Amino acid sequence: MKSKFESSKVQFKRKKVAPLIKRLIDCPIGGKLKVLRVNTGHHAKRRLANLGILPGVIIIKRKAAPFRGPIEVIVKGSLLVIGRGLAARIIVINENPE
Repeated sequence: MKSKFESSKVQFKRKKVAPLIKRLIDCPIGGKLKVLRVNTGHHAKRRLANLGILPGVIIIKRKAAPFRGPIEVIVKGSLLVIGRGLAARIIVINENPE
């Protein structure tokens, strides 16, 4: 004898999840990220722009040093190392949400 729970098969559909907006230091290593904003002063924005980190650019977080060390990112094929304080002010969105 089958119970009513065994006979009924319920299929769940996955809902499309809205991508999360995070700081660069909060994102997982290896993910493709799109820069949304840079919340810094004029000089830091200019320095990051010279390095190629502008809103709309795709970056990849490569490595994060332990004990509040710097963060390595790949920007347009170049490997850059950014201090954790400056990386905390870069707002990104995950380009490939899982």
